Amino acid sequence: MYDRLMTGEGRRPDRVPMRDSPVEAPRRGRDEEHIHRPDAPIPVKAWISQRQTGDFEADAEAVAWTRSQVLVTYSDPHGRAGQAWLWATAVSRRQASP
Repeated sequence: MYDRLMTGEGRRPDRVPMRDSPVEAPRRGRDEEHIHRPDAPIPVKAWISQRQTGDFEADAEAVAWTRSQVLVTYSDPHGRAGQAWLWATAVSRRQASP
C-alpha cells in the first residue's frame, strides 16, 4: 500500500510518526507461528488505535497473517501511511476498489 498511496506530484505520503504510532498486538502472539504472506495484498477494513490520533476504522490491506494476528498497511485520517500487526478480530475483508 505504501507504494500505491501517492499524494500531489507523485510523492509518497508521510509515514505515521513514532509519537502517534499504532498500538499493535503483542509480538509474542505470533512468535513460533507460521506467517502467511499472500501474492497480492487482501483489501480489508481494520480498526486502528494510534497513540495521539485515537481509534478509527481504515480501508487497509492485509499483507501477512497468522492464526490470530494480521499485518495491515493503511492510511490514517491525516493521510499518513502506517503498518501494524492487529488482532484478527479487528480486521474484516472488504470488496476491492475498482
